[in-house]
Amino acid sequence: MSKGLPKRSEDYSLWYNELVKKADLAENSPVRGCMVIKPYGYAIWEKMQQQLDKMFKDTGHSNAYFPLFIPKSFLSREADHVEGFAKECAVVTHYRLKNAEDGSGVVVDPDAKLEEELIVRPTSETVIWSTYKNWIQSYRDLPLLVNQWANVVRWEMRTRLFLRTTEFLWQEGHTAHATRAEAIEETVKMMHVYADFAENWMGVPVLKGVKSESERFAGALDTYCIEALMQDGKALQAGTSHFLGQNFAKAFDVKFATKEGGLEYVWGTSWGVSTRLMGALIMAHSDDQGLVLPPKLAPIQVVIVPIYRADEQLAQIAAKVAEIKKALEAKGISVKFDDRDTHKPGFKFAEWEQKGVPLRMAMGPKDLENGTVELARRDFGTKETVAADDSLAERIENLLNEIQDGIYQKALKFRDESTHQADDYETFKKLLDDKGGFIMAHWDGTPETEERIKNETKATIRCIPLDAPEEEGKCILTGKPSNKRVAFARAY
Repeated sequence: MSKGLPKRSEDYSLWYNELVKKADLAENSPVRGCMVIKPYGYAIWEKMQQQLDKMFKDTGHSNAYFPLFIPKSFLSREADHVEGFAKECAVVTHYRLKNAEDGSGVVVDPDAKLEEELIVRPTSETVIWSTYKNWIQSYRDLPLLVNQWANVVRWEMRTRLFLRTTEFLWQEGHTAHATRAEAIEETVKMMHVYADFAENWMGVPVLKGVKSESERFAGALDTYCIEALMQDGKALQAGTSHFLGQNFAKAFDVKFATKEGGLEYVWGTSWGVSTRLMGALIMAHSDDQGLVLPPKLAPIQVVIVPIYRADEQLAQIAAKVAEIKKALEAKGISVKFDDRDTHKPGFKFAEWEQKGVPLRMAMGPKDLENGTVELARRDFGTKETVAADDSLAERIENLLNEIQDGIYQKALKFRDESTHQADDYETFKKLLDDKGGFIMAHWDGTPETEERIKNETKATIRCIPLDAPEEEGKCILTGKPSNKRVAFARAY
């Protein structure tokens, strides 16, 4: 194996960057700010994608696909939307290259200028709502529940693999409804779908809440979100769901005939999660030895490493492993038998530990003789020798469920212990510097106060939690009345 990872406690950022590369998840690409997602990393994303896709379809949504390129004029239709994304847009101006006359290579053909520039999709509201105008005429066409799996481009100056890249993968749901109430219900429902996925599949506890006005999605009336806490005490926005009101319907003139014979603008939502979830998964659970993956999202849930000296021993072990593998796969458990003869068992142990495989099984000649196997848990690093009998598959299935729950409980304990209350500004600043995490504090509700706190402390309002109780208090900065605490944190 390559040299070990830096310690989280010494350089969390370097630890993260090295882990992404050494666990074979992704690497930097020749294009600045973009990444190559390697097969093992993409296998984790595929498992995320498959489960989310099922959850979307279970709630009535269908997949479609819309163009990568958006006419520049479309972004001008909704003022807040264009202002929110203008500085991040990549623009296509020409459609052809030609050989340079001096033979130095290819150059842009000046005669191939587009009549209207095209924006490389930063998000798809505009192109989708221009399409919905053709799809929606009557109340019978509603609700329209569509999701898209796609890549998007947002020009970033400072990038980090998975967390912030110029191009990333995501899904974006875009729905249209007959009433305001139905659209809000959809917005909240999808936030809960994201929270369900984060907690029950990723093993990451989240705060559910509403964004403040200044943190809201450009063009939305309200943004609902889930916020996760990473091991360095910083928050990470893990998913957002936006109530768009009638903003985009009015911008693109999307109206429907009501049951009563009137004509009204439809109500819209949009919601999305991205490969940023990969960053959350890594930072929420992993340790100084490498990745720690929840079994539900691990591409390989059990790796079996044979320990042998002669080919004859390997053949005997392989025959027994084939039985075990068949029994495990019958339960839907993904298994890899690592019988490579190019690496020693110690190397394999370290490699699969770094890649976060939840359970490692080792089998040698003595195990074969005794009818046993050694099981090693990735989460605790503990080992036990158990019988390789008919109950082994069920034992491993239960163990994987135990690991899944244990990973969540550990993250939940950390989140709870890293959530603090502050009733004055000095305490607030001290908690941020000394402990990090979520700071629950009163805020007077004004963007001016929010901006000043952000400028002075680098902490932002991550959300106004949905379950925050009514509580009379005073804003930590201005002393003005407040009836609810909000969640502040420094964030990615």
